[in-house]
Amino acid sequence: MNPLFIALIMFFAIFTQTIAGFGTALIAMPLLISTLGVQAAAPLVAIVAIAAEVILLIRYRHAINLRTVGSLSAASLVGIPIGVFVLQRADERFVLTLLGIVITGYALYALLNLRLPEIKHPNWAYGFGFVGGVLSGAYNTGGPPVVIYGSCRRWSPQEFRSNLQGYFLLNSITTIISHTLAHHYTPFVWQSFLFAFPGAMLGLAFGISLDKYINPLLFRKIVMVLLVGLGLNLIF
Repeated sequence: MNPLFIALIMFFAIFTQTIAGFGTALIAMPLLISTLGVQAAAPLVAIVAIAAEVILLIRYRHAINLRTVGSLSAASLVGIPIGVFVLQRADERFVLTLLGIVITGYALYALLNLRLPEIKHPNWAYGFGFVGGVLSGAYNTGGPPVVIYGSCRRWSPQEFRSNLQGYFLLNSITTIISHTLAHHYTPFVWQSFLFAFPGAMLGLAFGISLDKYINPLLFRKIVMVLLVGLGLNLIF
């Protein structure tokens, strides 16, 4: 275990979340897995991310749609325990390959700037929320299905940031409870947390300070190119 490497990963992951509104797990999970293994990385990212999500939700709370977040989160509550169970039982090679596919697929979707058909009925939130919950439980990567749902619902940039932070916060709480019940918070995970948390808080502070000076569209494209590489590395 390299303490500095863990701190730097969480710094960049939370910095990305602060600027783009999402990305903590997409960045942190593939990098931490190489150092800690998937069984330790998943619960660690969940517990580090929640502090940043609380602060970002307070910052972007003005445009939150509580009904939409509630529908997404209700379905996610069902999916999260399933994801944690998959993490426990599935072969690690299968888990890593599937995570790589999720990350690469989402990054390519974002880079190609695809305009998906508009979804008019709000009940679609339950399906996207459930898939996000399964991915949250297994990998903490519940963001992509919700981002795609928001695109199809034509959310404004303000709605994206507010709704995502609300969804992430409720997801993290449920994910942490599920990992706790599954006894995934080992001494090794808590030891890693001591290095990861300071890096995350520093990333949050830098992100809030530099937010207005960074072009978010250009920053997202750079991050997505990085994610394609990380995802392909997990697959192959």
